[in-house]
Amino acid sequence: MRNIKLTIEYDGKDYEGWQKQPKKLNIQGEIEKAIQTVTGQEVELIGSGRTDAGVHAFAQVANFKIDTEFPLEKMAIAFNSQLKKSIRIKAAEEVEESFHSRYHCHKKTYAYIIDNSDQGTAVYRNITYHVPQQLNVEAMQKAANYLVGEHDFASFKSSGTSSKSSVRTIFVAQVLKEQERVVIQLTGNGFLYNMVRIIAGTLVEIGKGEKQPEEMEKILQAKDRSLAGKTLPPHGLFLMNVEY
Repeated sequence: MRNIKLTIEYDGKDYEGWQKQPKKLNIQGEIEKAIQTVTGQEVELIGSGRTDAGVHAFAQVANFKIDTEFPLEKMAIAFNSQLKKSIRIKAAEEVEESFHSRYHCHKKTYAYIIDNSDQGTAVYRNITYHVPQQLNVEAMQKAANYLVGEHDFASFKSSGTSSKSSVRTIFVAQVLKEQERVVIQLTGNGFLYNMVRIIAGTLVEIGKGEKQPEEMEKILQAKDRSLAGKTLPPHGLFLMNVEY
């Protein structure tokens, strides 16, 4: 039995998220079908985590176990031939039998991309969130600094969260200005349901001057969702990297 690790890029616009769901277009199910078409075998594809409907990924990681002699070096191109162009297998590699893409993950990096131009963008409208008011990036970064470390992020989770604990560790929290884009980048050991999108919404309010940077610390300590900002739409969110 071989354990195959895939690195996957996808545009989540047309999908109901990563997780396999009956009668709903999803990324996990599409890749499983492609693998079965190529190898003739049903597999269970285990992702490093679920991304919600509309969320994108540059480097999602997943693994599956299979009893096949199909050449490893031909897997990516063969699987891609059976997939829509909105899903690409970037790499396939054989790993130890014990490797588990979800349980062995140590860090994930997400980026939320904001188009901060006056009129918005036609070309990138499906992969950025438009905020026409000029954002104060320095204030946003000052607020983001409060997120670094181990905290209870109960103020930044949606009601549908299934996790028993809302304690997570953020290693890096950066707000970067790239021409007319503002990029919020978070690296952590795990994220709650909608956590990045709620943090991004809170930082946008701070960038607009609706909240002060120092309020981020109070919001964290309060463990009260109503004090944080709104949940930004999924189309600006990208899973950038998964580390093992």
